[in-house]
Amino acid sequence: MSVTLNGRWKVMMVFVSDIVLTICSYWLAYLLRFNFNVPQSFYLRWLELLPVLLLIRILCYYFFGLYGGVWRYASMNDLVRILKAVTLGSLLFIGYGIFRYHLVDLPRSVFLIDWFVLIIFLGGSRFLYRLSREFYSARDRSKGKRILIIGAGDAGENLLREMRQNPSIDYDVIGFLDDNPDKKGRRIHNITVLGRIDELEGIGERESIDEAIIAIPSISGKELRNIVYRSNNAGIPCKTLPAISDILNGTITISQIREIRIEDLLGREHVELNREQIRDYLSGKRVLVTGAAGSIGLELCRQIIKVNPEKIVLFERIENEIYNVEMEFAEKFPDVPYVLALGDILDTNRLEQVMNEYKPQVVFHAAAYKHVPIMEANPFEAVKNNVLGTLNVAEMSAKYGVEKFVLISTDKAVKPVNVMGMTKRIAELICQGMNGEQKTKFIAVRFGNVLNSAGSVIPLFKKQILNGGPITVTHPEMTRYFMSIPEAAQLVMQAGAMGKGGEIFVLDMGYPVKIVFLAKDMIRLMGLKAGEDIDIAYTGLRPGEKIHEELVSHTEEIEKTHHEKIMMVRTPLVDWPRYRGEIDELLNAINDLDSEKMRNILAAMVPENNLN
Repeated sequence: MSVTLNGRWKVMMVFVSDIVLTICSYWLAYLLRFNFNVPQSFYLRWLELLPVLLLIRILCYYFFGLYGGVWRYASMNDLVRILKAVTLGSLLFIGYGIFRYHLVDLPRSVFLIDWFVLIIFLGGSRFLYRLSREFYSARDRSKGKRILIIGAGDAGENLLREMRQNPSIDYDVIGFLDDNPDKKGRRIHNITVLGRIDELEGIGERESIDEAIIAIPSISGKELRNIVYRSNNAGIPCKTLPAISDILNGTITISQIREIRIEDLLGREHVELNREQIRDYLSGKRVLVTGAAGSIGLELCRQIIKVNPEKIVLFERIENEIYNVEMEFAEKFPDVPYVLALGDILDTNRLEQVMNEYKPQVVFHAAAYKHVPIMEANPFEAVKNNVLGTLNVAEMSAKYGVEKFVLISTDKAVKPVNVMGMTKRIAELICQGMNGEQKTKFIAVRFGNVLNSAGSVIPLFKKQILNGGPITVTHPEMTRYFMSIPEAAQLVMQAGAMGKGGEIFVLDMGYPVKIVFLAKDMIRLMGLKAGEDIDIAYTGLRPGEKIHEELVSHTEEIEKTHHEKIMMVRTPLVDWPRYRGEIDELLNAINDLDSEKMRNILAAMVPENNLN
């Protein structure tokens, strides 16, 4: 209540101030017109018209919302509102003077002088207040953290203005850095552009800078890595703003300043989605996601919820993980109709029960074993989960009339040299083989590593750095493709929307990244130096690992789609009845625990490759 009363009191103070300024402006117009010697007859006319003028002005002030803003945030928009309110008020007042007095004893120049002076009074009062607030706020923060803003563009200006308007922020902005030579020495809100970005170390030392904030929303990963390298050398902590595509209203706020993340350094572009196309096949539909508590499965669920499905069924076999999902969804999506279904894709009875009860129209199959060395050590389990599990979900989807089945595949399915890759390639061929048998459209989406997924190198490297090192890298030349978890999930949804059945889509992963460079970037992000604070140890390739992964094999042809980040590969089709028989032979070898026979069958089922 006190806040409300305080707010009303401030509005009343503004209102009274505007009334006083309106009276003063009108009287000053007369004084200026008559050289400060107003004749008695005109003075009487001034008194007679004053109440009418005040009524007109007050109505116009309220009509144009002059009391809905906050003075300390006064901007050009407020000035435009003042201009409109005063102009309309003056026109109405002139109209009244013509109608009532036919402009007798009403000097015409007074109207123009009053219009001009009142705009200055109303606009000036607001901007003087804002200026005084910023002056005292800046003076109060002169002992705060000394900041460099990197980027003297719109985002940098917006950030500086936000900092000055926020009295609780202990930032003292010392200057800007920008690579535009025309900006050097220029001032933005009285803060100087001190030099180029490559002068960060020298300027940082000279000005005793405590922190740098990157305000370039369109910055590339390469440029960001250069800044991080320089700030690290200078011992200056560095933060950033999110990409402008991630700032929905286009404005910058203090709360958006954050630590630089490894995905920022990779410079992945913002994903543009055909949301209408995605909505058409998911909105109002019943959707089932297997492996729903995994990194990709869970993010898929979060993204699917945004397009308003009729119901989403989260199928997962790990109880603790599904409990964590329940806690998250209960907090974030309390009104969304979701079902947490505990079950295993190898349990056909449980699968059928869920399919029969919820009758999903779209299935995203994300459940899979993915860790190459572990699958090399446990090949029978890899085949059971990735081949038999996929076959179970696919056959149940066909039996219960699922409209679309989308398989989450991997780049390790391309020319695989390990059990995991072989099983995922067979899963792709299952989708192609089963497509067209019944009404279900089977689609596979292939992509590389995702950042910060369970078991990925990012959490591992971070843990190793916190433990003092060393960071373990298997080979100095090893490269991998990377994308963020949200990006992967969104593109999977887009590919599913595009698919007509039988396609294998490949996501544009950009350029492969050297793992050792990734390790060095992470060390820098944590304010340390590779080789000095944290060592990098090379441990050698693990069983089944490649130095370089690929997204397309030599037997496949790649085609563009209407989405720039999604391609389609044309791959040789298999004779499905014969191939289905080979799958049965593979599963029999599993049941007999015949490792040699299993490996021979795997190699034969993917003829362009061999297991070593």
